[in-house]
Amino acid sequence: MTLPIALLYGSLRIVGILPLRFVLACGAGFGHLAWHLRGRSRRIAEHNLSLLITQQGAENRQQLAKKCVIEAGRSMAEIMATWGAGPQRALRRVVEVRGRELFDAARAAGRGVIVAAPHLGCWELLNFWLAAQQPLAILYRPPRRAALEPLLRRVRGGAHVEQIRAEASGVRALYKRLASGGMAGILPDQQPRAGEGVDAPFFGVPASTMVLLPRLAERTGAAVVFAFAQRLPHGAGYRLHFLPAPAGVADSDIERACAALNRGVEDCVRLAFTQYQWTYKRWPKTATAPVANRAERPPPVCGV
Repeated sequence: MTLPIALLYGSLRIVGILPLRFVLACGAGFGHLAWHLRGRSRRIAEHNLSLLITQQGAENRQQLAKKCVIEAGRSMAEIMATWGAGPQRALRRVVEVRGRELFDAARAAGRGVIVAAPHLGCWELLNFWLAAQQPLAILYRPPRRAALEPLLRRVRGGAHVEQIRAEASGVRALYKRLASGGMAGILPDQQPRAGEGVDAPFFGVPASTMVLLPRLAERTGAAVVFAFAQRLPHGAGYRLHFLPAPAGVADSDIERACAALNRGVEDCVRLAFTQYQWTYKRWPKTATAPVANRAERPPPVCGV
């Protein structure tokens, strides 16, 4: 690593030993700042929620958007703290696991396991937990700044984590791992590149959706489970959730499979709505909610 990257790594290590409550408070402060500066994150969150929250007034929607931007600040801070702490220290912050029987059953089936982990809560901590149970392969896109890639590989890695680039050779490696009964973690709501996704409903609004995960599941026969790490109030730690994949996620009809994939993401998001990355550009500015759904679709259930 170059000197600037080494200094950045040292800074992460310092953040990693700070009390979680303090780290999250700092993150919330950055979130408040981002909201008041009216930057990109606020604009995207407002646009996203304007498509989903159609039965509440503009004031209520703004309040919800503000909470989401603040939670995004917490998310940024906790990721830094998780990377800086390393697996052993970070995993001490997991205080509860719900639905573990689903994960254990998927592993016991011996057909390979795909863990679909949305941009919800602390997905980097979930990676550490999964790798502590069984060697894990994760797919990633190299950062735009090539100098950061060694740093990311170091802080995300470990003896039981194989980091695979999201390119043709990496996809082939995932197929081989799953076909041999291994485990892979994939962000199911990752924005696909142009021409590499299909439109499928997400909270009733068509969104460009990856086809990789459904095709992996169909062709390898691997079990699919959804999971996320929910941050608890006041820095009390994290609750892991495992949820079943909706029927059809491995369907040969790719549009049906992607619709099921998005329903799985929705099931997770409804448990911790404001912890989802609503600052992530899932829809273009030109997107509109289907008119037929505006009156009949209830607002998302917002978990704690």
